[in-house]
Amino acid sequence: MGNDTNVNNRDGFRSRGGFIIACIGSAVGMGNIWRFPTLVSQWGGMTFLIPYFLFVILIASTGVIGEFALGRAGGAGPVGSFGMCTEARFGKRKPGELVGYIPVLGSLALAIGYTCVMGWIFKYTFLAFDGGLSAMGQDMDAIVGSFNATASAWGANVWVAVAVAVSFFIMSFGIAGGIEKANKVMMPILFFLFVALGIYVFTLPGASGGYRYIFTIKPEGLLDPYVWIYAFGQAFFSLSVAGNGSVIYGSYLSKNECIPSSARNVALFDTIAALLAAFVIIPAMAAGGAELDAGGPGLMFIYLVHVMNGMAGGRIVAMVFFLCVSFAGVTSIINLYEAPVASLQEKLGLKRVPATAVIHVIGLAAALCIQAIVSQWMDVVSIYICPLGALLAAVMFFWIGGKKLVLESVNLGARKPIGGWYYPAGKYVYCVSVLVALIAGAILGGIG
Repeated sequence: MGNDTNVNNRDGFRSRGGFIIACIGSAVGMGNIWRFPTLVSQWGGMTFLIPYFLFVILIASTGVIGEFALGRAGGAGPVGSFGMCTEARFGKRKPGELVGYIPVLGSLALAIGYTCVMGWIFKYTFLAFDGGLSAMGQDMDAIVGSFNATASAWGANVWVAVAVAVSFFIMSFGIAGGIEKANKVMMPILFFLFVALGIYVFTLPGASGGYRYIFTIKPEGLLDPYVWIYAFGQAFFSLSVAGNGSVIYGSYLSKNECIPSSARNVALFDTIAALLAAFVIIPAMAAGGAELDAGGPGLMFIYLVHVMNGMAGGRIVAMVFFLCVSFAGVTSIINLYEAPVASLQEKLGLKRVPATAVIHVIGLAAALCIQAIVSQWMDVVSIYICPLGALLAAVMFFWIGGKKLVLESVNLGARKPIGGWYYPAGKYVYCVSVLVALIAGAILGGIG
């Protein structure tokens, strides 16, 4: 089951807690902060949250477990792990390895788009601390103009370079010394600061309307298929199943880790982070008298800036908020760059630092060039490439790897064997749902 000598020579997570925190870090990203609160607002509070929670349980208990187990069994990223599956079934590694490059390239493409977004985030974090954000006050023209200038061709060159430098610095120290350590510092601070923000927002006059809205259920809304489609899309993208990041992080796991319980913890904390964001953003918008009808970057860099600049202590709120967002972004971006870096190490035998440098130079060059089309770039990657990567990983593991490999891989190190439901749920329910995500995303122009 995979190349044990390869695993022994590879870097890995030092502790179970370190692995879980790193996976939570990869899952907690912009989707939790600028999309989740908007969807909760648009579709009616609990009307959206009920299907969302159900889909988080479905995806975590099938896809997240599957990607972790696939990576650990293969002792490699998507290229090596897919190769292991085709070798187990057909006696040939090559076809699987070739297919494995698709999610690796997808991970790199997403990392490139994310690098631009990280550039914006670092710039706004700096502006929050140096007073540049609060100086714009509630002048919508100034706020919009500032963001448009940032998110334009060659608009944030220095900050994009800063984003790449931060990612390169952390990743150069490897898995245990870089990624695990960085997440152990940033994720607890992020959760603590978000809770503090939530408590502060709770004290604002008018915030209660936001909470009332979050806890509203419109039974007729649950009959709307679009609510279910978008809830599935958000759960799918929030849990980072794309055949790359979870597979590569799984490959760094020791053989005695219980994968089902790790997947459960990742899903739980990712959901808590998303809810924290909603409990900060929706009541803050309500207190500021603003409608939460715009998601994406506009929410964070335009509407929230407008609201924060109008509230008491708004400058401090903006500093805390953008610091949180920068931590969420950094822990996600290092996960996205990890699959291509590890693939270079596996295939070309490069040492950690040169492999990291090559990938980050490619990332920087591409990110600088796509600044004017980041939105379209991210749409293509998230609508087509991420669900395709998840589908390929699921088909490789459940269909080509087969029942024996699946159950051995998942049960290795488990406290008790996984139930008989797991294999059919993964093979049929999860695979079909990922296919639906791919088709629905293509038809609706994105569902996550």
